[in-house]
Amino acid sequence: QLQLVESGGGLVQTGGSLRLSCAVSGSALALYNIAWFRQAPGKDREGISCIRPYGYSINYADSVKGRFTISRDNAKNTAYLQLNSLGPEDTAVYYCAASRTPCSGNLHDYNYWGQGTQVTVSS
Repeated sequence: QLQLVESGGGLVQTGGSLRLSCAVSGSALALYNIAWFRQAPGKDREGISCIRPYGYSINYADSVKGRFTISRDNAKNTAYLQLNSLGPEDTAVYYCAASRTPCSGNLHDYNYWGQGTQVTVSS
């Protein structure tokens, strides 16, 4: 059973940066597409980006283009989401998800989820 654990969230000021990690266990990361989603209070879960096993990435959220970067290290069984130029609108719980089906920004296409990590951006 694939397990995903996010870390790296926290409280940061506007303009700051964070790097989120998604540690995978139970199988090889290289077998899966990995996506990052986020869910702000009272809003639907939003797809941010997805990365294929060998590095090709797709962005789904226009609001984060040029600020957030997805990456992965298959040898470390870990995926990452670098968050730069953060603003209060980025406050949300951030989730990583895995699937062996093609990358998608639709949360229903992912079989495996982490528990989420909270990112709070103060103004």
